[in-house]
Amino acid sequence: MAQICLGDIAPDFTAETSEGKINFHEWLGDSWGVLFSHPKDYTPVCTTELGYMAKIKPEFDKRNVKIVGLSVDPLDKHEGWSKDIEETQGAAPNYPLISDPDKKVADLYDMIHPNASDTATVRSVFVIGPDKKVKLSITYPQSTGRNFDEILRVIDSLQLTAKHKVSTPVNWKSGEDVIIIPAVSDEEAKEKYPDGWKTVKPYLRLVPQPK
Repeated sequence: MAQICLGDIAPDFTAETSEGKINFHEWLGDSWGVLFSHPKDYTPVCTTELGYMAKIKPEFDKRNVKIVGLSVDPLDKHEGWSKDIEETQGAAPNYPLISDPDKKVADLYDMIHPNASDTATVRSVFVIGPDKKVKLSITYPQSTGRNFDEILRVIDSLQLTAKHKVSTPVNWKSGEDVIIIPAVSDEEAKEKYPDGWKTVKPYLRLVPQPK
C-alpha cells in the first residue's frame, strides 16, 4: 500500500455510491474534488460532519468543487444513516457517499492505518485538482471532527495560487493581501503589479489579492 504524496495522481477507481456507480476521474471531469472518509456509518462525530458538509455544499459548488464521502459500510446503511443526519443536523447528505465494504478505495488511499482496526478508516481529506493531482491531504484521528471551513480556505488559496505567482500567508482568507513568490523578480513584479507592493523584507513582498 503506497503512501499518497502531494503532486501524485489521485488513484482512479469505480465504486457504488448513494447516487449510483461512479468512475472517479470521469466523475470529477474538469472540477476540483474533495474526497473524505468516515470510519463507519452511525458514528457520532461523522454524523455532525456529514450534516455540516451538506449545509456548506453551495460554497463548494461556487468554487467548482465536487465532494464525495466514503464509508466501509454498504449502501443500505447509508440510506438509514442519511435520515438520522437530516433529523439531528438539519441537512441530509446532498453529495454521493461511496460504499466501500471490500475496502478497495480505503486501501488505495491508505485510509486504514496499521494500528487501527481493519475497518476503521482514519478521517482523511484529499483535495484533488482538475489535473487529477493531489493538492492537499489531512488526516485526523477518529476522535476529532474536521474543520471543513479550513478546507474551503485552503481551496481558495490553491485556486488562487494555481493562477497567479503568489503564496498566501498565515491564516489568510480570500480578499486579504498575498505574498509575491521569491522566484518573481522586482522587475517582473512591476509589470504584474504596476500599483506597487509593500516590501517587509526583500523576500517578503505583500500585494493585494489579484482579481
